[in-house]
Amino acid sequence: MSAKIRLFVDHPLGVAQPVPLTREQAHYLFGVMRVSVGSNVALFNGADGEWQAHVAEAGKRGGVLVCEQPSKPQSLPPDLWLLFAPIKKARTDFIVEKAVEMGVRRILPVQTAFTNSDRIRQDRLQAHAVEAAEQCGATFVPEVAALTKLDQVLKTWDTSRYIAFCDETLAGDAERLPSKSGPWAILIGPEGGFSPDERDRLHHLDHAHPISLGPRILRADTAAVAALTLWQMALGDWA
Repeated sequence: MSAKIRLFVDHPLGVAQPVPLTREQAHYLFGVMRVSVGSNVALFNGADGEWQAHVAEAGKRGGVLVCEQPSKPQSLPPDLWLLFAPIKKARTDFIVEKAVEMGVRRILPVQTAFTNSDRIRQDRLQAHAVEAAEQCGATFVPEVAALTKLDQVLKTWDTSRYIAFCDETLAGDAERLPSKSGPWAILIGPEGGFSPDERDRLHHLDHAHPISLGPRILRADTAAVAALTLWQMALGDWA
């Protein structure tokens, strides 16, 4: 019987492999979800696929699960990164959650000239990415990188990775995603848009491509979902 609860663990998975729980995981399983000894739990670690396991030991501060059999092979999302300027807390959480659900390899918060927030809780956003993967059935959790200035990111960029940057000044124009295979990144600007200097620099990068997201200017969190959808349908695993 497949488990309804999925849990990301930082531990190898295999037949009869015991998996110790952290205090937080034990509290979630036994205190919040009321799981007991013998119950089934699905486990994944981002490398060994998903495994069905059962609870062998349960306690307030810890516990042990034992792997039984694989239930889903390991899979990676397409080689797509998402770069975005942090916005209000709940909406930043939304962007991270949807990026995981829609399939990205890496999430990079960037600080632009008009970014409203100059700091993030990287550990909290990474935990949010883990929760999203647990909920959506993914076997991979993308890294949430530290907040870095956009200028610094572009200086050290590997030019073999294309950038699709969503230019709000193109609203209504027909600037579409070019059909170029290979690794990509999507760049979403802040609520105030890119600065003239940032936009000019991006337009002069050979590996960067401005795209339009339709006739209306979208909120940053809506733009992230729209751009991810366009890329996945044209070049990703929705095609």
